[in-house]
Parts: sequence; C-alpha cells; structure tokens
Amino acid sequence: MNIHEYQAKQIFAKYNIPTPKGIMVESVKAAIEAAEVLGGPIWVVKAQIHAGGRGLGGGVKLAKSIDEVESLATEILGMTLVTHQTTAEGKLVQKLYIEDGADIKDELYLSVVLDRKSEMPLIMASTEGGMDIETVAENTPEKIITIPVDPAIGFQGFHGRQLAFGLGITDKIEQKNIIKFAEKLFRLYMENDAEMIEINPLVKTGKGVFLALDGKMGFDNSALGRQPEIAAMRDLTEEDADEIEAAKYGLSYVALDGEIGCMVNGAGLAMGTMDTINYMGGTPANFLDVGGSANAETVAKGFEIILKNPRVKAIFVNIFGGIVRCDRIANGIIEATKLTDVNVPVIVRLDGTNAPEAAEILKNANIPNLIVGNDLGDGAAKAVAAAKGE
Repeated sequence: MNIHEYQAKQIFAKYNIPTPKGIMVESVKAAIEAAEVLGGPIWVVKAQIHAGGRGLGGGVKLAKSIDEVESLATEILGMTLVTHQTTAEGKLVQKLYIEDGADIKDELYLSVVLDRKSEMPLIMASTEGGMDIETVAENTPEKIITIPVDPAIGFQGFHGRQLAFGLGITDKIEQKNIIKFAEKLFRLYMENDAEMIEINPLVKTGKGVFLALDGKMGFDNSALGRQPEIAAMRDLTEEDADEIEAAKYGLSYVALDGEIGCMVNGAGLAMGTMDTINYMGGTPANFLDVGGSANAETVAKGFEIILKNPRVKAIFVNIFGGIVRCDRIANGIIEATKLTDVNVPVIVRLDGTNAPEAAEILKNANIPNLIVGNDLGDGAAKAVAAAKGE
C-alpha cells in the first residue's frame, strides 16, 4: 500500500525526522489560507498523487506570492498529471500540499528498501538528489551507495559512518546529523512494516541541517492488520478500481497492457502462464489469481473484470486442480458464461484432480468460442492464435 507525500511527512514528524512545514488542502481557497498560515515568502505547491516524477510532469511549482499560490493551485488542482510512473491516462490531482520553501545547499538521495537478494533492508544513497534513481543507476552507478542492514542487529554506528563517508560529508556536525537522520529513518521502516521509504531530494540547508523535501512510502499489505494507523491512510481513489473490485471476491488482479486475459489459480502458475504466453508470441492483459476456492461466482467476476479491458481479444483459463477440483472449475466456467457475456474466445486448460471429468463436461457444454488446450504450451499457443484471429 502506498501513501501520499503529506502522509509520509506526518509519519516523519512522529520520528522527529525534519521536514519543511506544510499543509494538505483540497481546494484553491484552502491553498490560499494555508499559504497565509505558513507565512512564506516562498511556497511550493505540490500535487499529491501516488507516483514519482511530479515535478517533471508539472505537478510541483514554486510560488513567490499569495497570488502565485492561488494561480498555481487553480492550475494544478483537478489536472490530470502524467509522469513516467503513471499510465498514459495519468492521475487526477485531488489534493495539494502547500509547503514552505527551503534554503537548499545540496540535494541528496536517501532510501530504505527491501533487498530480496540479500533478504534484508538496504539503505541506498546518492549525491545525485533530485534525479530519478533509475537514471543515476544506468548512467553513473558508481554514485549509488548501498548499505545492507541485518535486522538482527539493526542500524549501527558503522552503517551511519559508511553512509556519511560515501556521501562525501566531512564536517563532523553534518556527519552526526546525517547518521541520526538515517537511524531514525531505518527505525521508522522497521516499526511500520514498510517495504520502501524514499526521500528524493534529501536536502542539506546552508546551516548543515538535513530536511526531507519529499517523501514516498510503501507498506507491506500483509502487515496492515497490525498497522491500523497506516491502513487508515489508504486512498482508494489512487488505486485501480478493478483491483479493488477483484479483492472483494478474493481475486488477485493486476492490469497489464496485452491482449490475452489470464485466469489462473496460484500466483506461481499465473506468472508461468504469462511467461508462456509471451514465449508463444502473445502479450498478457492481466495477472489474475482466482485462488484455491474458485466457484461460478468468482469465475464470472473474473470474466467480467477481464472483459472490462477493451484490448482483450481472448481469455486463457489455466487451472491446475489440487485444492480445487477441475470438474468444479469446468462447471464454474459454464455457469459463468451464463452470468457474463463472454464475447471473445476462451481457451481452457485444466489439469490435476478430476481433469478427465472436467474435459468431458466442457466437451458436452457446447459453449461457442470455447477451445480446450491439451497442456500449458498448447493452451497458450491456441490463446495467442485466437487473439490474432487465426
């Protein structure tokens, strides 16, 4: 689960992580009032969406007067912001963060992320603050510092010194400041079940104080049950409506940009199915895991969600019957076609428990556009061919 910048900074405040003062608003009038409360003389008007690259997209702008705050708030609030981290459709800006300007001497990058390779949190930092870390990694990877932190021992002084030296900070007071900053950030990460915290830029002021000028945070969905305050920050308007609808029926759904809808049981098999479709020359339109308790209702809802995507030209149903029996899935598919208008070819591959019975059920169903796949490769090949109209 992701949260907005203003919410991240609310959490930063609880850990005494310095940030510029700011106020979240949802109207132009409130933006003006917020600017007056902050006092200026410089303000930053920031769009609040769950995506990076807001500045390059025109969603972060500097104002030097109350009139400029009003003008920029009018311009940004309600705009559809497109960045390199949004889809081509962009995201509607419904909230703004009005923030004090800062005395910026240097811009740095600092984050704590989960490194799945080392199976521990990783502190990442760079002197190239304000830039996309992906661009830095590609063009000047030597400028990225990586410091793995074993959670069994936590953040230690040697981690902090490695960070300070890696960033080229030589002033003793500034070294202490950056070490304290990173220590607080790591504690925040661990105590809140975060998956990622990114501050870009982390600025050093003329007085040697480090400020989180930005804040991006993502959390482990599976841990939200023990993080009620974090869960309460969830903004459903920033999430995919189909993914939310799918979750209500126990379906794990992620939209992609291909032409072949996928309905599979099990995340591993779903990923293998998408890989096979790609190998056969097709493109998957989604990830959809119906889990181990699929029935006619969930299958019908899966068809309905998949078919909302106008790019879908075929659906590949790939089920391995272990917990769920294949004959049950076959009957679910038949019932689902009665509940939902499935107007594209449906390729079905069922294997495992009661697979022969399932094949007989589908054979006798006489469903138009239903094609049976003999195995994963055959089913994927038939789905690709159907999507191409062959």
